[in-house]
Amino acid sequence: MTAANLSEKPRVPGISQSEVVVQGIRQMIMDGRLRPGDRLPVEKDLAAALGVSRNPLREGVRALSIMGVLETRQGDGTYVTTLDPSMLLVPMGFVVDLQDGRGTHHLHAVRRMLETEAAGSAARLIGPDELEAAAELLRHNESELTLAEPNHEAVIENDIAFHRIIAQASGNPVLAALIDALGGRTMRDRLRRSITQPGADETAHREHLSILSALTTHDPDRARARMATHLFTVEDSLLGLNTTDSNPE
Repeated sequence: MTAANLSEKPRVPGISQSEVVVQGIRQMIMDGRLRPGDRLPVEKDLAAALGVSRNPLREGVRALSIMGVLETRQGDGTYVTTLDPSMLLVPMGFVVDLQDGRGTHHLHAVRRMLETEAAGSAARLIGPDELEAAAELLRHNESELTLAEPNHEAVIENDIAFHRIIAQASGNPVLAALIDALGGRTMRDRLRRSITQPGADETAHREHLSILSALTTHDPDRARARMATHLFTVEDSLLGLNTTDSNPE
């Protein structure tokens, strides 16, 4: 992209120069003037096109790099990334991780909505390799749950991997990335439930088997219903835990 492709924009009152940079580069991407993999114009030309000085330009570029929109290659310049949803939604994971216990039920409600639809889509699209990978995770959990002292963290990690396979099999990378972004916070909650509620792991395992059965028969309605039932069970259990924590005797 050359300076000739850029048009100077008037300053928008009320926003910082670095925000002008963020908005300006975003608009260039949306307009197709910058595409995934393109190199940004040299600093002098881009600053002039956006009507900012070099320091705010650098601040805006750094912000977009943190967001996964741009990447700076040492000695080679700054490029637009692939704009892959999984990369762009990484900052959302930080926001989720910073939520305190009072927001947990909201996170799980969003997770339920997303994963229920992902299960329905996956039931139509999932292939034999993905089904076998999901089944293998459940076999590992079944073996773990026969032990006198199961490794709860391993069980939950397999649980997350099972749900990730379903999300990716939905065929919608944005949906899969959103589900993955919620994983950090919900893993901590699920681990707490696993440790403090006897039988929670066994209940989840039975529900996972029923979800897998619906996926195997490629039945979207049953897959949605069984995923929703499973996640409502998790939500209700965690709501009970949070109520107990907030009202100690």
